[in-house]
Amino acid sequence: MDQILYWNAVALESDRMAHTEITPAERGSRGPVGSSRALAIVHLAMHDAYFSIIGAAHGTWLTAPPVAANGSAFESAVAVAAHTTLTALYPAQTARLDRALREAGLRGPGTGRGGTHGQAVGRAVLKARAGDPSLGDGDYLADIVPPNHRPDPVNPKQGYYAPHYGARSRCFAVSRRYTLDAPPKTSDPRYLAALRDVRAKGITLESVAAQPPRSAARTPDETLIAVFWAYDGARRIGTPPRFHNQIARTLAAAREHTVEQNARLFALVNTALADAGILCWEEKYRHNLWRPILGIREYDPAIGPEAVPGHDLDPDSDPFWQPHGAPRSNETAINFTPPFPSYPSGHATFGGAAFQMLRRYYGAVTDGPDTLTDGMGFVSDELDGVTTDHRGVVRARHVRMFLDGLWQMMQENARSRVFLGVHWAFDAYATDARGAMDLSQNIGGVRLGRDVADNLWTGGLKQDRAAGPRLP
Repeated sequence: MDQILYWNAVALESDRMAHTEITPAERGSRGPVGSSRALAIVHLAMHDAYFSIIGAAHGTWLTAPPVAANGSAFESAVAVAAHTTLTALYPAQTARLDRALREAGLRGPGTGRGGTHGQAVGRAVLKARAGDPSLGDGDYLADIVPPNHRPDPVNPKQGYYAPHYGARSRCFAVSRRYTLDAPPKTSDPRYLAALRDVRAKGITLESVAAQPPRSAARTPDETLIAVFWAYDGARRIGTPPRFHNQIARTLAAAREHTVEQNARLFALVNTALADAGILCWEEKYRHNLWRPILGIREYDPAIGPEAVPGHDLDPDSDPFWQPHGAPRSNETAINFTPPFPSYPSGHATFGGAAFQMLRRYYGAVTDGPDTLTDGMGFVSDELDGVTTDHRGVVRARHVRMFLDGLWQMMQENARSRVFLGVHWAFDAYATDARGAMDLSQNIGGVRLGRDVADNLWTGGLKQDRAAGPRLP
C-alpha cells in the first residue's frame, strides 16, 4: 500500500466530512484557507517523516526534524505522522481516523520505531504552525463604503470569512509575499466591461428574462463549467483544495508514481495551495472590493448606502440583479455569494498555484497549452450523478477532458466564477488585446497563484525561508 495516497484519501475525506457534519472544534479547518492549511500540514508531516528516514538531496521542510531511530519503517512513520496531524486538525473525526490507522496495513519490524518517529514529526509540524491566526471575524471592523465589500444582501448574516488570516500568517515556504496591482476602478473602462460581462454571464437562471438587450447570455456549457469547478464548501463536497488533490491523484495514478514521488509531489502541491491561500486572503482584505451582486445593483449613483439624488436608471445598473451564485449542493437552500471580498479570486489563485506546480513537476517550463492531461477524463463531485442541486434535483454525471491540459484547467477554473456571477473577470486574470489570458500583467488570482508555485518550485520546501506575516 502507498501510504501517501492512502492518507491523502483519508485527509480528503476529512475535509469532505468537516463540511458535512459541522462541529465547532473543526472550524479552523473549514473553508478554502482552512482546508489548504490542514492539507499542507498533513502532507508536510508525511513528507518529513518519509525523507527524514530515506534521505534526499532536497531534505525536509522542518529546519531541524526529529531524528529517526535505526531501523524505523518509513511506512509506519508516514502513517502515524498523518494520523497525528489529522486527529489534531479534525478532532471530531478521531474514531474514523483511528480506524483508518488500524486499516493502513502496517506490519513487520520497525513498525513501532517508525510510528514513534512519525508521531514526533507530526507534533513538530503542528507546533511550527501553532501560532496561525484564527479564521474568525470577531474583532474585524469592516469598511463598507462602496465599492468596498459588504455581505451578500441575499445572505445578510453571513459575516466575514478569515479577515485577519492572510496578513497575520507566516507563509509555509514561499520566500516573498507577492502582491497584486489594484483592480480597475469603477470609472475604468475595464471595470465596465467586466460588469457587462458578469451581468450577462452570471445571472441567476430565474432572472434570464432581465438580461440587458443584445447581451451574450450564458451558454449551457458555461453553466456546466461553473458548476464543475464550484466546490464552495458544500455538504459532502468540500473546498477547491480537495478538488485539486483529486486531480493530482488522477495524474499520479496515470504515471504510476513511486511512494517517494508522491511524497514530494503532494507536499509541493499542498504547500503551494496553503501559501496561495495566505497571500490571496491578504490581498482580498487589502483591496476589499465588492462582489458583482453589489456592484451591478449599485452601479447607478442613485442606489446604495452612499446614494445621491438621481433619475433615469443607468442602463448598466440593475438594482434587482441576482447571480447564479455558488451552488448549495446537497441541501435545499438559496445559492450564495462567498463571504469575503472579490479581488483576487480564491478559486483562480488556488488553481494557479496547484496547476502550475503540477505543470512544473511534470516538465512544463513555459506558459501556454500543454499535453499533460492527454487521454484523461476528470469527474467533479459536483457533477457525479449523485450530488443534488439546491432544489434537490440530482445533477447528471459529466466526464470532462482538457485538450490544452493543465493550462486549460487553470484558465477554465478561474473563468468559471464569472459564470456563477460571484466574480469580476479581472479577479481571475488580465487579458491581452485578443482577450486571451495574459499573465505578464500583475492582475488577478491566476498570476498570484502561478508566482507562488514558481517560487516554491525554485526554492523548494524550506520552513526557514518562509516569508513572515505582514502584520503582527
